[in-house]
Amino acid sequence: MAGDTVELILPTVFGLEAVVVRELRELGYDETHVDNGRVTVRADVSAVCRLNLRLRTAERLLLKLGEFDAADFGELFDRTTALPWDRWLPVDARFPVRGKSVRSQLTHVPSCQSIVKKAIVENLSRAHGRSEFNETGPLFQVDFSLLNNRVTLSLDTSGAGLHKRGYRTWIGPAPLKETLAAGLVQLSFWNPDRPFLDPFCGTGTLAIEAALIGRDIAPGLNREFTAEHWPAIGEQFWKEAREEASDLVRPPLKTPLVGSDIDERSLCAARMHAAQAGVGDDIHFEQMPVADVASHRKFGCVVCNPPYGERSGDPGEVESVYDDMRRAFRRLHDWSFFILTAHKGFENLFGRRADRKRKLYNGRIECTYYQFHGPRPPWR
Repeated sequence: MAGDTVELILPTVFGLEAVVVRELRELGYDETHVDNGRVTVRADVSAVCRLNLRLRTAERLLLKLGEFDAADFGELFDRTTALPWDRWLPVDARFPVRGKSVRSQLTHVPSCQSIVKKAIVENLSRAHGRSEFNETGPLFQVDFSLLNNRVTLSLDTSGAGLHKRGYRTWIGPAPLKETLAAGLVQLSFWNPDRPFLDPFCGTGTLAIEAALIGRDIAPGLNREFTAEHWPAIGEQFWKEAREEASDLVRPPLKTPLVGSDIDERSLCAARMHAAQAGVGDDIHFEQMPVADVASHRKFGCVVCNPPYGERSGDPGEVESVYDDMRRAFRRLHDWSFFILTAHKGFENLFGRRADRKRKLYNGRIECTYYQFHGPRPPWR
């Protein structure tokens, strides 16, 4: 299928759509369209491999089969049957169906699943001249969404969500998804020439994602994807994409990033995760309360996800932590600060108005990413 053009859907965290578009353009994909919570892109079929391996902020990668309006089950069946399922699904394919319906006449999701499944079987029966399918081969997870009677049908090429890089084996009490962490780093001023500090590092996700970015290590390099087993894509595209990603890896960072936390158990997990991600020597983790944070280095970036008082601390303790942050960060005179929190009174507690704010969601929690811009480094 070399040279074939496909349309790919990239679900995203609300607020990170522009970051995903920037990543796509840096990889050479310019035909993009943005909706709330997702980005679509038209690309060669080899992009299925390259984007699964290298995108840092998309949640997963779906191969779009078709889109149409359907107000009744008959129309859903007929339009689904007409899509090119036989182009992608071999005769032994496993193709479970999952989906959702929002503000549509077809509200009963299990019935929609059954209709879509029957339509695919009808399509494959015509293509392969048989009526029964054992479904013992590779997995093709079929996704459908109904929104205002508009149906979108796709195949999930990723399998496990793209946030699952493979390095995190122990999860702390208030985990930050790897995709969101990578987005926070990319929305900051940090680059490998500047110091990096996360004073609430927990199990290390922000610092690890920054190190992966700094060394251009593809986030999917150490995991598998569902579409690796699809005959229609083939092994060669995956082999070439992995070789390309491996060739781009940069040497270890000249100056290690710093992650600190008060919980030694979390720090032990952070060191293990960093080693498993291949960046163990690029990050220095130390036990330290935020009140003691200091640095002799200049023009650094603090990127952090402190407790909010939502699921990671009670409000009184959180306000005390923010007061410690305010006093400690004043010692970092020429640094920039990038802070994600759901606390509505953060700016008042921090004693400073943000230069820029962006609404983001950490799971289902609505947060604000506060950006406090320090002076520009003299070498820029």
